[in-house]
Amino acid sequence: MSDYLIIAGLALVMGLTLILPFSVKRVEEDLEAFLFVMGLSAVSISGLWTTHLIKEALKEPLAITAAVGGVGWLFSRVRHLLRGGLKYLTGKIGLRGAIFTIVLGLGLGSSFFTAIVAAIMLAEIITLLKLKRDYEVKLAVYACYAIGLGAALTPLGEPLSTIVVSKLKGPPHYADFFYLVKQVGIWIIPGVILAAAMAARGAQAAGAEDGGLKEEAPDTGREIALRAVKVYIFVMALIFLGTGLTPLADRFMTQTPTWALYWINSLSAVLDNATLAAAEISPVMTDRQITFILMGLLISGGMLIPGNIPNIVSAAKLGIKSREWARTALPFGAVLMTTYFLLMSALVK
Repeated sequence: MSDYLIIAGLALVMGLTLILPFSVKRVEEDLEAFLFVMGLSAVSISGLWTTHLIKEALKEPLAITAAVGGVGWLFSRVRHLLRGGLKYLTGKIGLRGAIFTIVLGLGLGSSFFTAIVAAIMLAEIITLLKLKRDYEVKLAVYACYAIGLGAALTPLGEPLSTIVVSKLKGPPHYADFFYLVKQVGIWIIPGVILAAAMAARGAQAAGAEDGGLKEEAPDTGREIALRAVKVYIFVMALIFLGTGLTPLADRFMTQTPTWALYWINSLSAVLDNATLAAAEISPVMTDRQITFILMGLLISGGMLIPGNIPNIVSAAKLGIKSREWARTALPFGAVLMTTYFLLMSALVK
């Protein structure tokens, strides 16, 4: 197959991945299966099938799936303790203050206990709070922005940060455990605080009619297992999709100006941002280039459900559909992308 046909085919896959989840109800309801098909199609078009890729696609989702299943089971056993803690916190500082504190804690804490665990904790907390549905979706979206940003502060938090530190540990950057805090912490931390504030906005009006938390039965073993399987398929699909679309990324990202790459990285709304980071980050880049690339990936990763792991885990647990997510996440992400671009263009040297 000629290069032009490959690029055209991959562009079609990208277009379908962006459009169909919001325009076809069946695709929205079976997003995991749809992305899996798109991932297989992308790898087939690009001709990148290898034994290594298949092994990676089968192996890489295991840790995430185990965390989703294991932590989900654990929380189903200690819900009464979590419920008691939530009642105490809301009684002390009110629902709005409690939500701000929880989202801020999950966002900053995710850099140490991982974005996956933070997302599972978030989903469990939301199911216990039992607020109005439209507010629950907004809370999940803003909290996942906080988690997705905060997890990048250390190499423990998520695959993206692990990859970046690994690629830059040699000269001239000599990245260590605190490299990302020093490099982008000044941009990430305000973003986490803003996301927590947005999550808390309107909390009081979204409370249950009786003003308290309602009882909810814990997930059954079957429900926990089914959710874990969906996450496994979702992550596998993203691995195939990210690998398959590599020729498209290579063609258009080579020699791309820093400002343009920042906006191109909005693709991480539908692709695994760790895959894009692996393809883009290089030791020869300047600190300014690295900052722009990382912030573009991290912010746009919150815009759509496939953008990062916290989105996938939370949406699967809470049953949030693609259009519901995008209705809140896209406008917020667009404002963040624009604001950060203007500020970094003026201040990052």
